[in-house]
Amino acid sequence: MPFTPLHMGPGVLVKAILHGGFSLMVFGWAQIVMDIQPLVVLLTADGHLHGFTHTYLGATLLALPSALTGKYLCEVGLRLLKMLRYVPIRWPVAFVSAFVGTYSHVLLDSVMHADVQPFAPLSTANGLLNFVSPEALQWMCLGTFLLGGAVWLAMELRFRRKGGLLRPDRVERPEV
Repeated sequence: MPFTPLHMGPGVLVKAILHGGFSLMVFGWAQIVMDIQPLVVLLTADGHLHGFTHTYLGATLLALPSALTGKYLCEVGLRLLKMLRYVPIRWPVAFVSAFVGTYSHVLLDSVMHADVQPFAPLSTANGLLNFVSPEALQWMCLGTFLLGGAVWLAMELRFRRKGGLLRPDRVERPEV
């Protein structure tokens, strides 16, 4: 699934469940960072399409810069979008979101692409290949997107009726 928004489906569901404990923007940034190496291969026609970046070791190494750069890039994006009651993304949230993003990317691509070797350099085996059909995997990603959106919307409506806030991470906090 290179360069597909379907990778975002599981992230939307995780965001709906964890709320302020997860940044969907950092998760999305990690998805982009994961696919830089395949993009270079597609543009240059040189290299292994799903190479080192699509291993769990590569995902671990890419999660770190994804969190470090994603925190700041996403905060700038939130400011530009003029998000109400904006609160900076906390470092633990940035790291959790980046690691979930990179690891889920390897997991999903392991099911779909024959050239992914998720446990390299320890093993070239990919036991998840065709665990489900590519169509089923795409439907699962779409389903998690829709389910996550529905869960988020239901919780948002429930909290608004009770006069609360769904997103405690966006509450203006007094300066200490």
